[in-house]
Amino acid sequence: MKALILAGGFATRLRPLSCARPKTLFPIVNKPLLQWIFERLARGGVNEAILAVNALTQFYIRQQKPPKCGLKVRFSIDPPRKPLGTGGPVKKAEKLLGCKEPFIVLNGDIFADIDYKKLLDTHKRNNAMVTMALCSIKDPCSFGVVELNGEAIKRFVEKPPKGQEPSNLINAGAYVLSPEIFKYIPENRAVSIEREVFPKIVEAKRMVGCCIDGLWMDIGKPHEYLEANKIILDSLGSTIEKPKPNGFKVNYPVAFDHGVSIGEKSIIGPYAIIGKNVKVGRNVSISDSVIFSNVEIADGASIEGAVVGEGVYVGKHAKLEKGCIVGDQSKIKDNVDLHENSAVCPAKEIS
Repeated sequence: MKALILAGGFATRLRPLSCARPKTLFPIVNKPLLQWIFERLARGGVNEAILAVNALTQFYIRQQKPPKCGLKVRFSIDPPRKPLGTGGPVKKAEKLLGCKEPFIVLNGDIFADIDYKKLLDTHKRNNAMVTMALCSIKDPCSFGVVELNGEAIKRFVEKPPKGQEPSNLINAGAYVLSPEIFKYIPENRAVSIEREVFPKIVEAKRMVGCCIDGLWMDIGKPHEYLEANKIILDSLGSTIEKPKPNGFKVNYPVAFDHGVSIGEKSIIGPYAIIGKNVKVGRNVSISDSVIFSNVEIADGASIEGAVVGEGVYVGKHAKLEKGCIVGDQSKIKDNVDLHENSAVCPAKEIS
C-alpha cells in the first residue's frame, strides 16, 4: 500500500523556526515529525511513502535523512512558485500512486496516532471513494467539520463560522482515496480538496468517516508545538531513558538526546526537552521548553516556556520568558531579558 504525505507548506505561523526547516522536520521529543509519521505508516501496512513537497523541503529532508522505517520513499515536487494546494499534489502524483488500489493521503504537519488498517477496512467495507479520519474536539470552527449519518458523511463544511458547526467531528487530515478520485481533481493548478472535491464526493454519496481514538494534535502555532511536545513526553513516560544527575537537579518529565552536558546546580524540568550535543552551564534553569541541537546555554541563564533553535548561544544570566521563539544560530548576549512572546530571527545577535 502507498501513502502520499502532503508536506509542501511553508509553516509561516512557526517562523522564525521554520525559516531554516520545514514543519515536517520539527523535532517532537527529539525525533523529527516525519519519522513519527513513517513509523505509524509502516505499522499500518504501508510499504511506500511519496512526499509531495517543494524543492526546498526536498533539500532539507535529503540533508537531514530521517530514518525511513523500512519504507520506500519517493518525492513528488511542486512546480516552482506555483503551490498546488491540498488537491493539486494528489493529481500530480497520479502516476506514482497508480490506479490499481486505494492509497492513503495525509497532512505532513499533523501529529496523529491513526490506525491506518482500521481506516482502510472502513473504506473497503463501504465501497467508498473517500474515507476520512475524524476526531472530536471542543472548538471545531477552525477545521473541516462533518455531519455523519452512520458512517456516511452527510455534510462536509470547511471552517464554518463559530456557532454554525454541524458537529464537533473534524477532518483529522488523513484519508483513504480510491483512484477514481483523480477524475475529480483538475490538472496543473492549485486545488483545495476540502472545498472543491469533497463536496462533490459527498453529493455522490461515496464519502465515509472513520473516528480515531488515538492522540491528534495540530502543531501549526508555537504554543501548539510546545504543547504537543509536553503531551508526547507525558505519553512516553517510563520508556524514555532517565538522565543521571551529577551535581544538577532534574524535575521529571524531561528528555535528553545524546551528547548533553549539564553544569552543577542547574535545574532541568519539568517538561524540558534537550536536543543533541546541548551544553548547559552552571546554575541554569530550564522548564516547559524545547531546546534544539547544538545549543550552548551559559551560566545563570533561565529559560521558561520557550523554543530555542539549533546552534543558538544563550549568554550568562540571560532570561527567556514564556512564548519566546529564538531562530537558529542566534546569539543572546549576557544579561539580556527576552520578554514574553518575543521572536528572534535566525543568526541575529541580541544585546
